[in-house]
Amino acid sequence: MSSELINADFAQRVVIATDTMPWVPSPQAGVERRMLDRIGGEVARATSLVRYAPASSFPAHEHARGEEFLVLGGVFSDEYGDYGEGTYVRNPPRSRHTPRTAPGCTILVKLRQMSPTEAQRVVIDTKNTTWRARDPGGLEQLPLHAASDTGECVVIERLAAGGQPAEMDCPGGEEIFILSGDLRDEHGSYRAGTWIRNPAGFRRGLGSNNGATYWAKRGHLRPMP
Repeated sequence: MSSELINADFAQRVVIATDTMPWVPSPQAGVERRMLDRIGGEVARATSLVRYAPASSFPAHEHARGEEFLVLGGVFSDEYGDYGEGTYVRNPPRSRHTPRTAPGCTILVKLRQMSPTEAQRVVIDTKNTTWRARDPGGLEQLPLHAASDTGECVVIERLAAGGQPAEMDCPGGEEIFILSGDLRDEHGSYRAGTWIRNPAGFRRGLGSNNGATYWAKRGHLRPMP
C-alpha cells in the first residue's frame, strides 16, 4: 500500500484556508476528503475534513488507534446514534462502527492519534453544554477532553469581539480549527475554515476583531509509534 506524507513534519507551523482546497474522492463512493496532515496510505495517522454525500455510508471498520471527530454540518450516524452539528465524538482504540448519513454531513476527523490505553467512548453535544469563563481577555472555554497522562487537551473556545487573551506557551503543540468569526495573531489574520498547527514550543497570542469560535487541541504534537 502506498504511503502519503502531507504536512508530516510536526516541527513546522502550518496554516491552511481549507475552503480553498479541492475535495478529493476517497475509495468509498460519496465520501470526499480534504487532507490536512497525513502519514500513511488508506490506514494512516491523519487529520482531515471529510464530506459525506446525502444517503452515503462507509463500510464497517475498526479504529486500531482511535478516532475523534467534530460534526461541522449535517448529521453523522452509526449504529450507536445520530450526531448533529456541534457533536464531538471520541471512539477509543479498537472500537468499531459503520458510519452513514441521511442528509449528508461534514466532519473534522483525526485518526490513529490516541494513546493505546484510552478506553472510554465520549459523545458531547457542544450546543447544549455549559461554557466556562477562562480569561479576563474575553475568552470562554468548553472542555471536551483532558488526559493527565499524555497532557492532551481538547476544547472549543469562544473569544469575544475585541478580545485579547494572555499570550500562551504551547509546549506540546496546538491545533486550531476556526468554526466561525475571525482570529488574528502576530503572524496574520484568519477566517472561518482555517486550520492552524502550531508546533511544540511555539508561543502565540490571539485576538479577534468580530469574535470567534474555534476548536483547539493541545499537548499532543509529540512523536508516536
